[in-house]
Amino acid sequence: MTDAWTSANGIVLADLVPPGLRRRWVDEGYCPDTDLYTLFRRRVRDHPHRHAVACPEGTLDYAALDARVRGIAAALTEAGAGAGDVIAVQLPDGWRAVAAELAVAAVGAVSLPYPAMRGRAGMAALLRRSRAGAVIAGDPSGRTDPLTELARLRGELPYLRRVFSLGDARGTPAGAVPLDAAAEEGARAGFDGDGPRVPVHPDSPARILVTSGSESEPKMIAYSHNAFAGGRANYVAALHDGSVPMRNLVLVPLASSYGSLGVPVTLAGLGGTLIVPGSSDPAAALRAVGEHEPTHLFAVPTLLRRMAAHARLAEEHTRSLRAVVTSSAVAEADVIDAARERFGVPVLTVYGSADGMNCHTPVGACARPGGVTGPPDPAVAEIRIVGPDGRDAEPGGEGEIWARGPMSPLCYVNAPELDARYRAEGGWVRSGDRGRFEPDGALRVIDRLKRVVKRGGYSISPREVEQLAAAHPAVAEAVCVGVPDADLGERLCACVVQDEGSEPLSLPELNTFLEEGIGLERAKLPEVLLRLGELPLGATGKVCHRTLAEWGASGAEHASGTAGTAGTARAPAAASAAEVGGAVAPEHSR
Repeated sequence: MTDAWTSANGIVLADLVPPGLRRRWVDEGYCPDTDLYTLFRRRVRDHPHRHAVACPEGTLDYAALDARVRGIAAALTEAGAGAGDVIAVQLPDGWRAVAAELAVAAVGAVSLPYPAMRGRAGMAALLRRSRAGAVIAGDPSGRTDPLTELARLRGELPYLRRVFSLGDARGTPAGAVPLDAAAEEGARAGFDGDGPRVPVHPDSPARILVTSGSESEPKMIAYSHNAFAGGRANYVAALHDGSVPMRNLVLVPLASSYGSLGVPVTLAGLGGTLIVPGSSDPAAALRAVGEHEPTHLFAVPTLLRRMAAHARLAEEHTRSLRAVVTSSAVAEADVIDAARERFGVPVLTVYGSADGMNCHTPVGACARPGGVTGPPDPAVAEIRIVGPDGRDAEPGGEGEIWARGPMSPLCYVNAPELDARYRAEGGWVRSGDRGRFEPDGALRVIDRLKRVVKRGGYSISPREVEQLAAAHPAVAEAVCVGVPDADLGERLCACVVQDEGSEPLSLPELNTFLEEGIGLERAKLPEVLLRLGELPLGATGKVCHRTLAEWGASGAEHASGTAGTAGTARAPAAASAAEVGGAVAPEHSR
């Protein structure tokens, strides 16, 4: 596809990768050159009775899921939603979210799944910027009320023509089009065939990924059918020995970038089984391992740490597992070792992002701590380390990580300023991450380039300090963030979760350990200490740095349920305290 794709509401999505490269990746067998819905229908035809999705409401095989997909697709078509539309999906993880996303592909539209935890303001921003023409929403549990929120927003969203209700506990409000009956009735007359309703080019947009927004406002990135069923599917397949079909227990939201390994990859791309337990509670996750017998468990390091520390369950077993896979944050040695001991299988790490990055531990190996993944996989993405002058760094040298390959996205959505900042000539994507290649060719991800605290002109790497703080005998988890300061610009705040039963840690005690025990230079010592019962997590399960920065800046106590950003992070489970002062780092200027 050489021409830019334009939505019915005027959003232009241009492919910033040269078309010759896209064609080369197809010719080399890295991309199937087929749209996602056609691929899904092939899986249905090849193994109709294989489990497709397992969730708290039950398990559907491919034939049963397909019937629901086709019923929803027919209803979307009858309501006038289809090719040229961006259709947002806000549904909790389960068969409905899966069926809705596949139905959007079936009518030739582009899906925009987003987690419910975005909140009203976040929801409005995503829908406004994408100019989504329709939304499919609902919540069978009744814990959230997305349809009411959408009704309140309709006046602010001139491009939103249709709101569809699917599985909402409160029923279908006025103005919304119900999809429940269509899903239950299955395929109906008027929606037949093994491909989308209209021809879909494999290099045209299929889904829009939304970044976590843990450090800044979320970005939206458009991906093609080939990028999902090719590059992204290739990285997931490379984590398995192929001895049996993959059964993937996905412990991150399906609407997240990491969670996109679910519907378009596990189901359409690979024909495996997608398991979503409906909760990221460690006990629920452990029960799902025994009940559904996955081959692979996908989670973020924070959840893996909590699962490994949880008391063993009577019904717990891990005999089906081939690997535990972690991504979205650096996995340190304690997490890797604890997960490997608990589950008895290799731990694989994936460096990945919604922006188009990927590098993974190869199957047969085990993860290495400190952000080391594996060598780049040409079936997924080639990687360069680029210095400030725009040239490749010397062997072993540090620089910004750039990537380009079969999983490369098209462009940012309605954000030319982001394309200008993060895309480079030749189809390269700039990560904003600092890294280097190890002597054996493995990629080491060091930190975000922009994740720097500038105190009086002196640059401090939060990553460096939090790694050292986590070595304190009383500290279970540590994250460092910058907090605003009128005099120095920023000060460093250490946010710690202590081991159960340990004495409350003071800032002087922590800094004595860092300076005298480890040798950290005084200029890098934290000046604010925030003790928490639990780190706040964002919508994708990653630690929310923005929330920590707000709490650290307030200098106030935070008890359970008092988080100021309840829409984007979970409040601490136990009371916490903030300390300010105690270590005076000398000013520096450079």
